[in-house]
Amino acid sequence: MKKLVLTLSIFFSFIGMVKSQDISDHALGIRVGDNDGFGAEISYQRALKENTRLEVDLGFRDHDDSEAFKLTALHQWVWVIDNRFNWYAGFGAGVGSWSWDNDFLGNDDDDGFFLNVDGVVGVEYDFEIPLLISLDFRPEFNITGDYGDDTDFDIALSIRYQF
Repeated sequence: MKKLVLTLSIFFSFIGMVKSQDISDHALGIRVGDNDGFGAEISYQRALKENTRLEVDLGFRDHDDSEAFKLTALHQWVWVIDNRFNWYAGFGAGVGSWSWDNDFLGNDDDDGFFLNVDGVVGVEYDFEIPLLISLDFRPEFNITGDYGDDTDFDIALSIRYQF
């Protein structure tokens, strides 16, 4: 009986090591995509547990006739595909504000606040150096406000330094 318990313990420990994912405590970088007109975002990831993390992205734009910002927070689960290649999925929300001042077209000024519900699914590669590169798909569903469309499908490439 002791041999069976020892054998099962070793087996399940091995399975746990194979399936577990090492998420770095912190990762900071840039996420580049369409992002409903915001383009690049500053991106930060923080490990929560062995296979979950929080991602916070800040997008902003400042042009001659418009100013806007968007802050997005996502809870993600990470799974191993093969060695250092992973996939992840999660959900979260985004909040933002915009101001549009168009003197060229007359009095066509607009501003407001918006709130999104977001999802995310993506793949990533964790290099042996402290670098993480990922490609993800993020659907965003507008809850309140009238910035952009009611639904946005954002595809982005990210690169982050892990520490």
